[in-house]
Order: sequence, then structure tokens, then C-alpha cells
Amino acid sequence: MPQANEDRIYWIDTLSRIAQPVLHHLSNRNLKDSMPIEGKTDDRPLFTHLEALGRLLTGMAPWLETGSREGEEGRLREHYAEWARQSIDAGTDPSSPDFMNFSEGYQPIVDAAFLAHAILRAPQELWEKLDPRVQHNVVNALKATRTRKPGYNNWLLFSAMIEAALYRAGTDWDRMRVDYALRQHELWYKGDGIYGDGPDFHADYYNSFVIQPMLVDIINTLGHEDSFWAGMKENVTKRAQRYATQQERLISPEGTFPAVGRSLAYRFGAFQLLSQVALQHQLEASLEPAQVRCALTAVIRRMIEAPGTFDENGWLTIGFCGHQPEVGETYISTGSLYLCAAVFLPLGLPADDPFWQGEAAWTAQKAWSGQSFAIDKALY
Repeated sequence: MPQANEDRIYWIDTLSRIAQPVLHHLSNRNLKDSMPIEGKTDDRPLFTHLEALGRLLTGMAPWLETGSREGEEGRLREHYAEWARQSIDAGTDPSSPDFMNFSEGYQPIVDAAFLAHAILRAPQELWEKLDPRVQHNVVNALKATRTRKPGYNNWLLFSAMIEAALYRAGTDWDRMRVDYALRQHELWYKGDGIYGDGPDFHADYYNSFVIQPMLVDIINTLGHEDSFWAGMKENVTKRAQRYATQQERLISPEGTFPAVGRSLAYRFGAFQLLSQVALQHQLEASLEPAQVRCALTAVIRRMIEAPGTFDENGWLTIGFCGHQPEVGETYISTGSLYLCAAVFLPLGLPADDPFWQGEAAWTAQKAWSGQSFAIDKALY
């Protein structure tokens, strides 16, 4: 299994390369002084630092929670877990120079939700191990977003995710925000594993950037609190499995995927759902875990090794494959880019899990080389 072991090392090294500048500077409370802000600079400085923290940790969380405690990986994981806790403290402490904006404008709803998702994914490392003072500050920060009204689209799930984390924290939480988000998304389901982004269908990756990962984990956290939510779980799970299968089929033999829709500067964060379904051992029977790992590794290599992906100080730059500033919408800035970390969720699986064992061709490799491959069918 040497290649599989090399893949895991490569994933950890790549995640570390992405995370190091953010967590190093934030744990030392000098992120705002150190992080460049590429993009629309008239308002993004209000939001970009919380974006970097929440988005990075939502991808790192499973590794921090259940990654190896042994050897070099274990030492590195513990180092990053400590940095992550210090960074959460720095970002939520009102006396910190890196105290983040949770209440001005609408963007903080989004990134407080990614931080909340990280807490759900790593409840021991990113919640239980926090000092009570820090826990108090986190709760206050999350509750501060309640003064903002989310958009009538995937943003409803951001409000619901924040409430799910408040539930996990053992404080008061708002059932209505959760119920409204879940019921609306049930109405917005379009068929064959795909939800609309609001009432309309969007040809983009938001089913993976936000919608389905948050639906699954909100239901997993709160489903037992309401019979309607509990009744949603089977369909939510099946739809996630189906969309994950579609995602695996989008990965070409060369490790590329279609540059379709908005927010392409999130790079391989587009595969968050496929990674989450693999992490949760929910892949459809037609997919071997090893083929998913091999496909995702090909995508990660293709994108992360493109010249210009990082600036001279190791910060991510705006782009899809390299530095392509024109790819960044007006809501994209340096902090936004760290949603790419969401591809690394399977690092929460142990090294002896089938995901990390063996080699397997992925669907497009088989199809385009004349090999036998699984037939595809819609979810009805």
C-alpha cells in the first residue's frame, strides 16, 4: 500500500501548507497585520479574516478530531489543534487585535456558520478543550449574527448551522431558524440528488460548497429534536450519496473538472460533499473508497501545484488553477479561498480505513480507457 500511504502524507502536507500562514499568524494575534487582502478592498477587509478562520477549520476539523495521535502525524495534528484553539480565542476575544466581525454587514452569517460547522465536526478538539472563557466568547460571537437576516437561498442553512452549534454548546438555540431552513430546502429539491439554491436551479457547486454538507450535519445533530426533521434524514442521506456519485464522475482522467458556475476560486472545495460522504462511510456501493481517494488526489495535485496558487509568503491567491484574479467575484477575497480546505475531510479517517488502502481507477479513468465501469442511473 505504499502509494496510499504517500497519498495521505501528501494530503497532510498540502493541508499544512494551506493552513500554516493563517493559524500561525492568528494564534499570535497578528493575522490582520499580516494577511494580504486580494479582491474588492472597499469592504472585504471587514469580513476576510473570519472567512479564513471559519473556512479553514471546517475542512481541518475531522483531522484535528480523529486524526492520528501517533508519530509525526500525531505531533503535527496536536500542534495544529492547539493553534486552532488559540486562533478561535484570538478571533472571538473582544480585547484581541484580531477580534473578528460577527455583526456588521451580512457576510458574517456565512463564516460564523463555517466556524460552527467546524465545531460540530470536532466537538472535543474545537469545543470541549476550549477554556470556558473562550467558549463564552464563541457563544456570544455566534449569537451576534442573529441581528442579520439571511438571504432566501442557501444562506438559510448558515443560520441553521449556527443554531446547531449553539445547541451543541448547551445554550439556547432557535428552532425556527432550523425548521425554516430544512423545510425550505425540502421544497427546493429539484430531483436526482440536486437542490435549488433557493427556488431556482443553479448550475454550480453550491450543493457541495454549502447545501448538502450542512443539511446532512444539521440533520445528524438535531434530527432527533423534531419528528419532521427525523423523517427527512433518509432522503437527505440518499440525495447526498447520489450527488457524491455524480461528483466522482465529474473528475476527468487527468484530474480536472468542469469550470462551471460561480465561486470557482474555492478550487477543490467544490468536492466537499464527496469528501464528507467518504468520511461518513456513506458512499454508494458503486464507488470504492480507494477510487474516490485517487480521484481527489489527482484533483488536489492538479490545482495546488499550478504556478501562482500561493504568493511569495505562502498565502492563497485568487484563481481556479493558478493565479487568475478575474475568477474572483466581488464577494471573493483572500480569506474566502480557504474553503478549499473542505476537500481534506477524509483525513479524519484512520490510515487503515479502506479509503486510505490500495489503488483503484476512478470512473472517468475506466470509461476513457475502454475498461468496464459501473452504469449510472438517476435517483427517483
